[in-house]
Amino acid sequence: MVADHSPRLAVLASGRGSNLQAIIDAVADGRLDARVAGVFGDRPKAFALERARDAGIEARALRPRDFADRDGFDAALFNEVASVQPDFIVCAGYMRLLGAAALEPWAGRIINIHPSLLPDFKGLDTHARAIAAGVAEHGASVHFVTPDLDGGPVIAQARVPVLPGDDADTLAARVLETEHPLMLAVLQLLCAGRITLCDTVVELDGQPLPAPLQLASKRLPA
Repeated sequence: MVADHSPRLAVLASGRGSNLQAIIDAVADGRLDARVAGVFGDRPKAFALERARDAGIEARALRPRDFADRDGFDAALFNEVASVQPDFIVCAGYMRLLGAAALEPWAGRIINIHPSLLPDFKGLDTHARAIAAGVAEHGASVHFVTPDLDGGPVIAQARVPVLPGDDADTLAARVLETEHPLMLAVLQLLCAGRITLCDTVVELDGQPLPAPLQLASKRLPA
Protein backbone atom coordinates (compact mmCIF):
# COMPACT_ATOMS: atom_id res chain seq x y z
CA MET A 1 0.00 0.00 0.00
CA VAL A 2 1.31 3.46 -0.94
CA ALA A 3 1.43 5.90 1.97
CA ASP A 4 -0.84 8.92 1.70
CA HIS A 5 1.29 12.02 2.22
CA SER A 6 -1.50 14.50 1.50
CA PRO A 7 -1.88 17.23 4.14
CA ARG A 8 -4.24 16.27 6.93
CA LEU A 9 -7.08 18.64 7.80
CA ALA A 10 -9.08 18.89 11.00
CA VAL A 11 -12.33 20.81 10.58
CA LEU A 12 -14.15 22.67 13.36
CA ALA A 13 -17.86 23.19 12.75
CA SER A 14 -20.94 24.15 14.75
CA GLY A 15 -23.73 24.06 12.18
CA ARG A 16 -24.95 22.47 9.00
CA GLY A 17 -21.49 22.00 7.48
CA SER A 18 -21.94 23.24 3.92
CA ASN A 19 -18.31 24.36 3.73
CA LEU A 20 -17.23 21.04 5.21
CA GLN A 21 -19.20 19.23 2.50
CA ALA A 22 -17.50 21.33 -0.16
CA ILE A 23 -14.12 20.27 1.24
CA ILE A 24 -15.13 16.59 1.40
CA ASP A 25 -16.38 16.71 -2.20
CA ALA A 26 -13.25 18.47 -3.45
CA VAL A 27 -11.02 15.86 -1.80
CA ALA A 28 -13.13 13.02 -3.22
CA ASP A 29 -12.99 14.25 -6.82
CA GLY A 30 -9.32 15.24 -6.76
CA ARG A 31 -9.66 19.02 -6.76
CA LEU A 32 -7.98 19.29 -3.35
CA ASP A 33 -4.89 17.30 -2.46
CA ALA A 34 -5.69 16.81 1.21
CA ARG A 35 -7.36 14.43 3.62
CA VAL A 36 -10.01 15.34 6.19
CA ALA A 37 -8.68 13.53 9.24
CA GLY A 38 -11.44 14.54 11.65
CA VAL A 39 -14.34 16.91 12.30
CA PHE A 40 -14.85 18.45 15.72
CA GLY A 41 -17.39 20.77 17.27
CA ASP A 42 -19.26 22.16 20.23
CA ARG A 43 -22.74 20.91 19.31
CA PRO A 44 -23.24 17.12 19.32
CA LYS A 45 -26.33 17.38 17.11
CA ALA A 46 -24.75 19.62 14.46
CA PHE A 47 -25.45 18.32 10.95
CA ALA A 48 -21.78 18.85 10.08
CA LEU A 49 -20.90 15.85 12.25
CA GLU A 50 -23.44 13.73 10.41
CA ARG A 51 -21.94 14.79 7.08
CA ALA A 52 -18.52 13.70 8.33
CA ARG A 53 -19.70 10.31 9.54
CA ASP A 54 -21.55 9.71 6.26
CA ALA A 55 -18.20 10.24 4.51
CA GLY A 56 -16.41 7.84 6.85
CA ILE A 57 -14.62 10.62 8.72
CA GLU A 58 -14.14 10.58 12.47
CA ALA A 59 -16.42 13.15 14.12
CA ARG A 60 -16.53 14.21 17.76
CA ALA A 61 -18.25 16.96 19.73
CA LEU A 62 -17.79 18.24 23.26
CA ARG A 63 -20.36 20.29 25.16
CA PRO A 64 -19.09 23.59 26.60
CA ARG A 65 -21.45 23.26 29.56
CA ASP A 66 -19.51 20.20 30.70
CA PHE A 67 -16.45 22.36 31.44
CA ALA A 68 -15.81 24.95 34.15
CA ASP A 69 -14.64 27.63 31.73
CA ARG A 70 -13.76 28.38 28.12
CA ASP A 71 -10.08 27.56 28.58
CA GLY A 72 -10.96 24.13 29.89
CA PHE A 73 -13.26 23.44 26.98
CA ASP A 74 -10.73 24.70 24.43
CA ALA A 75 -7.97 22.55 25.95
CA ALA A 76 -10.13 19.42 25.79
CA LEU A 77 -11.31 20.17 22.25
CA PHE A 78 -7.80 20.75 20.96
CA ASN A 79 -6.59 17.57 22.62
CA GLU A 80 -9.16 15.78 20.49
CA VAL A 81 -8.04 17.70 17.42
CA ALA A 82 -4.37 16.90 18.06
CA SER A 83 -5.17 13.19 18.28
CA VAL A 84 -5.75 13.04 14.51
CA GLN A 85 -2.41 14.76 13.83
CA PRO A 86 -3.62 17.46 11.44
CA ASP A 87 -1.31 19.66 9.41
CA PHE A 88 -3.95 22.40 9.30
CA ILE A 89 -7.19 23.25 11.11
CA VAL A 90 -10.13 24.73 9.22
CA CYS A 91 -12.87 26.63 11.06
CA ALA A 92 -15.89 26.17 8.82
CA GLY A 93 -18.87 27.64 10.60
CA TYR A 94 -17.39 27.17 14.07
CA MET A 95 -19.22 29.66 16.28
CA ARG A 96 -17.04 29.93 19.39
CA LEU A 97 -14.18 32.33 20.02
CA LEU A 98 -10.92 30.45 20.58
CA GLY A 99 -8.54 31.41 23.36
CA ALA A 100 -4.87 32.31 23.01
CA ALA A 101 -3.57 29.25 24.87
CA ALA A 102 -5.38 26.84 22.54
CA LEU A 103 -4.33 28.72 19.41
CA GLU A 104 -0.66 29.25 20.20
CA PRO A 105 0.58 25.81 19.07
CA TRP A 106 -1.34 26.19 15.80
CA ALA A 107 -0.25 29.69 14.81
CA GLY A 108 -0.15 29.94 11.03
CA ARG A 109 -1.91 26.59 10.64
CA ILE A 110 -5.54 27.46 11.48
CA ILE A 111 -7.85 29.38 9.16
CA ASN A 112 -11.45 30.57 9.26
CA ILE A 113 -14.02 31.64 6.70
CA HIS A 114 -16.14 34.63 7.69
CA PRO A 115 -19.15 36.06 5.79
CA SER A 116 -17.99 39.66 5.38
CA LEU A 117 -15.22 41.68 3.80
CA LEU A 118 -13.00 41.89 6.86
CA PRO A 119 -12.22 44.04 8.74
CA ASP A 120 -15.83 45.16 8.18
CA PHE A 121 -18.64 43.44 10.10
CA LYS A 122 -16.78 41.14 12.44
CA GLY A 123 -18.93 38.83 14.52
CA LEU A 124 -22.55 37.83 13.89
CA ASP A 125 -25.44 39.06 11.70
CA THR A 126 -23.05 40.30 9.03
CA HIS A 127 -25.57 40.38 6.19
CA ALA A 128 -28.19 42.43 8.02
CA ARG A 129 -25.50 44.79 9.25
CA ALA A 130 -24.10 45.26 5.75
CA ILE A 131 -27.56 46.18 4.42
CA ALA A 132 -28.18 48.55 7.32
CA ALA A 133 -24.84 50.25 6.65
CA GLY A 134 -25.74 50.83 3.01
CA VAL A 135 -22.56 49.30 1.57
CA ALA A 136 -22.38 48.58 -2.16
CA GLU A 137 -20.33 45.40 -1.76
CA HIS A 138 -20.33 42.52 0.68
CA GLY A 139 -18.67 39.13 0.58
CA ALA A 140 -16.57 36.56 2.41
CA SER A 141 -13.03 36.41 3.78
CA VAL A 142 -10.64 33.61 4.68
CA HIS A 143 -8.17 34.59 7.38
CA PHE A 144 -5.65 33.10 9.76
CA VAL A 145 -7.18 32.67 13.21
CA THR A 146 -5.90 34.66 16.19
CA PRO A 147 -7.49 35.25 19.62
CA ASP A 148 -9.05 38.48 18.28
CA LEU A 149 -12.59 37.97 17.01
CA ASP A 150 -12.32 37.68 13.20
CA GLY A 151 -9.16 39.76 13.53
CA GLY A 152 -6.40 37.56 12.10
CA PRO A 153 -4.51 38.41 8.89
CA VAL A 154 -6.77 38.09 5.85
CA ILE A 155 -5.61 35.74 3.09
CA ALA A 156 -8.28 36.10 0.44
CA GLN A 157 -11.73 37.55 -0.22
CA ALA A 158 -14.64 37.18 -2.60
CA ARG A 159 -16.96 40.12 -3.28
CA VAL A 160 -20.61 40.30 -4.26
CA PRO A 161 -22.82 43.31 -4.95
CA VAL A 162 -25.52 44.38 -2.54
CA LEU A 163 -28.56 44.71 -4.78
CA PRO A 164 -31.63 46.94 -4.42
CA GLY A 165 -34.30 45.01 -2.54
CA ASP A 166 -31.84 42.66 -0.84
CA ASP A 167 -32.67 41.39 2.62
CA ALA A 168 -30.37 39.43 4.90
CA ASP A 169 -31.47 36.09 3.42
CA THR A 170 -30.98 36.97 -0.24
CA LEU A 171 -27.62 38.56 0.47
CA ALA A 172 -26.54 35.58 2.58
CA ALA A 173 -27.39 33.21 -0.28
CA ARG A 174 -25.32 35.26 -2.73
CA VAL A 175 -22.35 35.31 -0.36
CA LEU A 176 -22.62 31.56 0.30
CA GLU A 177 -22.16 30.89 -3.43
CA THR A 178 -18.70 32.45 -3.14
CA GLU A 179 -17.69 30.86 0.16
CA HIS A 180 -17.07 27.35 -1.14
CA PRO A 181 -14.79 28.26 -4.07
CA LEU A 182 -13.00 30.81 -1.90
CA MET A 183 -12.30 28.31 0.87
CA LEU A 184 -11.13 25.66 -1.59
CA ALA A 185 -8.86 28.06 -3.46
CA VAL A 186 -7.15 29.08 -0.21
CA LEU A 187 -6.84 25.47 0.95
CA GLN A 188 -5.20 24.50 -2.35
CA LEU A 189 -2.56 27.18 -1.80
CA LEU A 190 -2.16 26.37 1.90
CA CYS A 191 -1.81 22.63 1.39
CA ALA A 192 0.72 23.20 -1.40
CA GLY A 193 2.85 25.27 0.98
CA ARG A 194 2.42 28.42 -1.07
CA ILE A 195 0.54 30.45 1.55
CA THR A 196 2.31 30.96 4.88
CA LEU A 197 2.09 33.33 7.82
CA CYS A 198 5.28 35.11 8.89
CA ASP A 199 4.59 36.84 12.19
CA THR A 200 1.50 38.85 11.17
CA VAL A 201 2.21 38.97 7.42
CA VAL A 202 0.60 36.64 4.89
CA GLU A 203 3.10 35.48 2.28
CA LEU A 204 2.50 33.88 -1.12
CA ASP A 205 5.44 31.94 -2.53
CA GLY A 206 7.68 33.63 0.03
CA GLN A 207 6.63 37.18 -0.83
CA PRO A 208 4.41 39.40 1.38
CA LEU A 209 0.90 39.97 0.07
CA PRO A 210 0.26 43.72 -0.23
CA ALA A 211 -3.50 43.05 0.04
CA PRO A 212 -5.79 40.02 0.33
CA LEU A 213 -6.13 37.90 -2.78
CA GLN A 214 -9.40 38.56 -4.61
CA LEU A 215 -11.36 35.63 -6.00
CA ALA A 216 -13.84 37.73 -7.97
CA SER A 217 -11.14 39.52 -9.94
CA LYS A 218 -9.34 36.25 -10.79
CA ARG A 219 -6.30 37.25 -8.77
CA LEU A 220 -6.03 33.96 -6.92
CA PRO A 221 -2.99 32.28 -8.51
CA ALA A 222 -3.24 28.95 -10.28
